[in-house]
Amino acid sequence: MWNQFFLLEEYTGTDTQYVGKLHTDQDKGDGNLKYILTGDGAGNIFVIDENTGDIHAAKKLDREEKSLYILRAKAIDRKTGRQVEPESEFIIKIHDINDNEPKFTKDLYTASVPEMSGVGIIKTALPDMSRENREQYQVVIQAKDMGGQMGGLSGTTTVNITLTDVNNNPPRFPQSTYQFNSPESVPLGTHLGRIKANDPDVGENAEMEYRIAEGEGADVFDVLTDKDTQEGIITVKQNLDFENKMLYTLRVDASNTHPDPRFLHLGPFKDTAVVKISVEDVDEPPVFSKISYLIEADEDVKEGSIIGQVTAYDPDASNNFIQYSIDRLTDTDGIFSVHAENGSIFTLKPLDRESSPWHNITIIATELNNSKQSSHIPVFIRILDINDHAPEFAMYYETFVCENAKPGQLIQTVSVMDKDDPPRGHKFFFEPVPEFPLNPNFTIVDNKDNTAGIMTRKDGYSRHKMSTYLLPVLIFDNDYPIQSSTGTLTIRVCACDSQGNMQSCNAQALVLSAGLSTGALVAILLCVLILLVLVVLFAALKRQRKKEPLIISKDDVRDNIVTYNDEGGGEEDTQAFDIGTLRNPEAREESKLRRDVMPETIFQIRRTVPLWENIDVQDFIHRRLKENDSDPNAPPYDSLATYAYEGNDSIADSLSSLESLTADCNQDYDYLSDWGPRFKKLADMYGGDESDRE
Repeated sequence: MWNQFFLLEEYTGTDTQYVGKLHTDQDKGDGNLKYILTGDGAGNIFVIDENTGDIHAAKKLDREEKSLYILRAKAIDRKTGRQVEPESEFIIKIHDINDNEPKFTKDLYTASVPEMSGVGIIKTALPDMSRENREQYQVVIQAKDMGGQMGGLSGTTTVNITLTDVNNNPPRFPQSTYQFNSPESVPLGTHLGRIKANDPDVGENAEMEYRIAEGEGADVFDVLTDKDTQEGIITVKQNLDFENKMLYTLRVDASNTHPDPRFLHLGPFKDTAVVKISVEDVDEPPVFSKISYLIEADEDVKEGSIIGQVTAYDPDASNNFIQYSIDRLTDTDGIFSVHAENGSIFTLKPLDRESSPWHNITIIATELNNSKQSSHIPVFIRILDINDHAPEFAMYYETFVCENAKPGQLIQTVSVMDKDDPPRGHKFFFEPVPEFPLNPNFTIVDNKDNTAGIMTRKDGYSRHKMSTYLLPVLIFDNDYPIQSSTGTLTIRVCACDSQGNMQSCNAQALVLSAGLSTGALVAILLCVLILLVLVVLFAALKRQRKKEPLIISKDDVRDNIVTYNDEGGGEEDTQAFDIGTLRNPEAREESKLRRDVMPETIFQIRRTVPLWENIDVQDFIHRRLKENDSDPNAPPYDSLATYAYEGNDSIADSLSSLESLTADCNQDYDYLSDWGPRFKKLADMYGGDESDRE
């Protein structure tokens, strides 16, 4: 019986290492039994002599690789092949020897400890160690087994120790004063320069914040912190003006953003530097008093009127003169102009709010001594409304009235429009025209809501007597000055059914229904056509007649003959000379009006009866005839014209008989023959006997 065998690892002998021997009581020593070994490593690591049962280790074993082997053994009869013993299991254990030195899990260890730290497992050997002096340390550590006794093995490792940073250093400027220059025309936000305070700490312990201390320049400049470089950037916060201030002195503070309370006793963790900024003079363009101008002008302002003014000045010390002009690309129609010296804006053309309620122009201010220095300013001109448009119908109305209409029926509602835009809104009124306030056919009713209704005024209408009525409507607004217009409605008389629906508005249908046949209408049209042809022929024959000459013979003298010694200039004579100087001075002084044309000075509007007031055409014609007969201003007119004047030195009196109190039959012209040969013609014409004159 056996339980286990023991075997040393790392055997270095020349022969195989003997493990043990297997033996059964059934073995008589005659070689009839055979030993067989199975299990872990049987056959390659462990071998057995099948005759004797001796077990040997064929290889060197390593306990660190495998410390235990489980094997099974059996003995069988060589002749019968049967087991003489049941299969048994046994264990081979490997004994350990000190063949491995201690090993660290890592070849290199890294450790960190805050500077200024106290004692620890790996402790500092010096108090208050400073990272700024030395940051990296390397330590070698040895480990021995067997408690460090003789024969023990050992191993080593390296530990790199880094001192981590703490915020124990305040920022410090390397210099106490910084100097920067800046032109006065730099735009806002411009970077003028950078300053930096040094901090030996690293990471967030070295983060700083810059700030301009209260005092001079704090409202003009600003300082920004560059998080990447920890620099302070000086920027412009307000416009600079060389003429106002040429030098600024700033105090800039730099402080840590993450101070460590443990080290506050070392001193204030901030520093201050002086920054001087010199402003350089630059030739600047003119500056307007406003960023934009809004001007209001009435649309009825006269041409050449001043509607507003812009002002600009030279910000430089030289204070150059400013010249104003308009950018014509913004005023292509040439409606406005500006005074070159004082900036007054005036109109060149009439304004019309209805066509252009706004005008946006640009005024240019230029230095007189340097045309390159100029500024632009927008000027918004709003045209204020003036009530200069009369209201009128909003649309064309097709109005009809039924023949069977009753008094008081609404036949049309009209509304109006006005191009003006009064501030209090539109208010329109509707009335009949003053000449005919009372219309016998229709009534105009003002609805007080900017609309008017047309109502019938009588009972029944006839297309046969009057197919169309013209109704003038006086429309006026409520603004100042009041504008009014007269709109005329054309009202047709139509046939309607009992419900008032229009059926027909054609007056010809009524004539046909009265008994005229189609043949009769054709005959009437044919007669009218023949009459038109005759009229055309008569006019053509009359044109072909030869006109009689104005002067039949040389002796036939009708008017004064004026002889010129040079060739006349045609129309140039009438334009160059006043023919009125040849008239009688006394007649010119009287300035009598000609009565062969309608007098303009005494012209009065004739109040005529409109067509819509009459129903019967015949009555209308008689009324118009009577009206013209009684009108003193209607043609023909009396005429008194002076045709000749002999001059003040003539021995004869005036020959005119137009103003003579005697009649032609009582006038004696025999004395003409005594006046000499110059009046022979007159004597022959007027001095003959009765038979000749007749």
